[in-house]
Amino acid sequence: MPGNANLNGGVAELVLSAGPVAKLVLSVLALFSIICWALIVEKWWEFRAIKRDSKGFTRAFREGRRFSLIYGAAKKFRSSPLAQLYSAAGLELSSVYGGVDQVDAALEDGEGLPRDALDAAHRAMRRATEIEVARMERYLPFLATTASAAPFIGLFGTVVGIMSAFHGIGQQGSASLAVVAPGISEALIATAAGLGAAIPAVMGYNFFINRTRRLATEMDGFTLDLVNIFARPAPAKAASR
Repeated sequence: MPGNANLNGGVAELVLSAGPVAKLVLSVLALFSIICWALIVEKWWEFRAIKRDSKGFTRAFREGRRFSLIYGAAKKFRSSPLAQLYSAAGLELSSVYGGVDQVDAALEDGEGLPRDALDAAHRAMRRATEIEVARMERYLPFLATTASAAPFIGLFGTVVGIMSAFHGIGQQGSASLAVVAPGISEALIATAAGLGAAIPAVMGYNFFINRTRRLATEMDGFTLDLVNIFARPAPAKAASR
């Protein structure tokens, strides 16, 4: 009968002696847990690269004096959402003015970029923001699904274990610990497996979704700041007034 394992054999023997339904539940939870840990590690490296490249681009942005220089530097920091925003704005302005050199000339010699150019750059940065947020949120729905579904899958295994325990009582005609314990142990293992898959998933999801929201806020602020910079008159023009 499934669940009649030697309790002295440890968890491994209980798992091996579990019934087919319990084994299926544990296999599904183990698969979910492995995938979740792989995604957590992958997202951790991704956000680490985002932080590194964002620092590098911010340094280049602050030190840059010309649009073309910053636009060229932005292409080197592919993991930085801020760099992708600047690249999107630069590509749009380059297409409007016919090249980065012409954009430099418009920024240095004019009274700031005209409204049409600013609106085009702003739309390009909004599209880039949506793309970057979607990139950062990639795979996070799986973590959320595991966090919500794994406890219920484990609960299903728990119910099967309890049923196995009652079935043993019916067959043996006794409610002694030796009859009930294997089924109860099988049920508790399923519960523990469900929690073991759900807890890292919910912690990873909350951590990465908060990082994504914070970066999205930074991107919105950067977009507004960049539009304001493009709208300002050139320093020489402003000083001559």
